[in-house]
Amino acid sequence: MSTRQLSRPFGGYPTQILVQFFADRVLVLVTQLGKVGTLIQASIPDTAPLLPAPAPDLQYPNQQPLPPPSPAIQLTPLLGSSPSEYIHTLHSLYASQIATIVWTQAALRAMETSRRNVVVGLALKKFDGSDDEGVTERDKKLFQGVMSALHELLK
Repeated sequence: MSTRQLSRPFGGYPTQILVQFFADRVLVLVTQLGKVGTLIQASIPDTAPLLPAPAPDLQYPNQQPLPPPSPAIQLTPLLGSSPSEYIHTLHSLYASQIATIVWTQAALRAMETSRRNVVVGLALKKFDGSDDEGVTERDKKLFQGVMSALHELLK
């Protein structure tokens, strides 16, 4: 069992990311609140193709392109629930993208022939009014920062 973790400030809040590899699963925790939060398991058939990340966008040279999540990903809520439809959608997006990064990095390293389920724990700071605004610039920066940090952890 291997564990990797880091802490970075995103949106003015310290954000901890922990990745722990188990024999049958990979656990990824992303927290700004110091707790596990909502747990979602992502799974995908071994036969489903994973597309590589697109080429870097010259308009955003500091932004790492993300591999697109497969429509074959199945998300299963394990613990906790989202307080709104917006947060549910946001958590689903995080879980799908995190799992896709874990699987594509494993495939690049030829670490395994089958894809382990990825359990994602999310406990992100809720900002007043964020449900009403939809996706904000702050949401986008946090998402991109978390995904970039996850890439760094998995290298």
